Amino acid sequence: MSLDALSPTDRQRDAFRTRLLDWYDQHKRSMPWRDTDDPYRIWVSEIMLQQTRVDTVRDYYPHFLEAFPTVEALAAADRDTVLKYWEGLGFYARARHLHEAAQTVVDEHDGTVPDTMDAIKELKGIGPYTAAAVLSIAYQKPHAVLDGNVTRVLSRAFAVEEDATSTAAQNALRTLANDLLAPDQPGDFNQALMELGALACTPSTPLCDRCPLQEVCQAHAAGTEEDYPITPESTPVPHHDIAVGLVFTDDGDRLLIQRRPDDGLLGGLWEFPGGKQEDGESMEAACAREVKEELGIDVAVEEPFYTLSHAYSHFKITLHAFRCRIDEGTPEAREGQPFQWVGLDELDDYAFPRANRRLIEELERRQTEPSLFD
Repeated sequence: MSLDALSPTDRQRDAFRTRLLDWYDQHKRSMPWRDTDDPYRIWVSEIMLQQTRVDTVRDYYPHFLEAFPTVEALAAADRDTVLKYWEGLGFYARARHLHEAAQTVVDEHDGTVPDTMDAIKELKGIGPYTAAAVLSIAYQKPHAVLDGNVTRVLSRAFAVEEDATSTAAQNALRTLANDLLAPDQPGDFNQALMELGALACTPSTPLCDRCPLQEVCQAHAAGTEEDYPITPESTPVPHHDIAVGLVFTDDGDRLLIQRRPDDGLLGGLWEFPGGKQEDGESMEAACAREVKEELGIDVAVEEPFYTLSHAYSHFKITLHAFRCRIDEGTPEAREGQPFQWVGLDELDDYAFPRANRRLIEELERRQTEPSLFD
């Protein structure tokens, strides 16, 4: 079906509203954020669920809210503490934006999460999807959500013959979702559509026999479910070799760490100094150069300490860690990146990216090996 013809029949609209909600009542998973009508807690869950598995969020959600039970508590916290509670959840800009938005809610909205589309979209980190989710679930406002699950369900049900990731298709699908939306139960309808995509209308081998919409699904009728949604061919995932320095004090009691810039990947987290290997450069040379560029010191790169692989959302890395000692110079903060000398027993007080955290785990494992610190 072309985007121009993307309009539900009365039968489709009735099926989406009645059958889908009945199915949701019977099959919805138990989630802690479904047991509250607190807009703040619903907002936190929606931010955590962005590009993150439900099972992972289940683990983080209660601990985060135990630390920050109200929007006022989150707004009053310092950023490093917020990032520490977010550590391991990934996509750290979400935590920084959530923290900043909480301060805005307290300062400009008397601690109440806004209940209008214009106002809530003014908050840092809230786009069309999150705004619609919070407004529909927390305030029962008639705004349809459009995420990957919803895109897949609608693309199959209406056999959308367009690139589903294009702006035109996304706009058309959002209009369609709003047309289908159950006006008296917008929050349940949105959650039901997302739940259907997660449990039955899955990316591969969809469980059509369990789907309440199979009788009105055009892709199912044609036996072409897995042909939708139409998306561009994936491109190879880039890979980078990264060298980092474990720069110890002469007595081996402390390590040098620095904080990443706020405006980049993993912004605001702490890390061991290092960076990408350049063409024709050895890993040891890359380590020395990066430490020099970042902290202004010359280091002697000694034995390799640990090598690990790690995958981010859009690229992969191999991280090569080396034990280092300062040959010349005194560390200095460059480009607004503060640094700290910390003991091994203090590293858990700081929020690190997952790859660096794995290095810390290896450091802790080897603490009883004196040769490491000779």
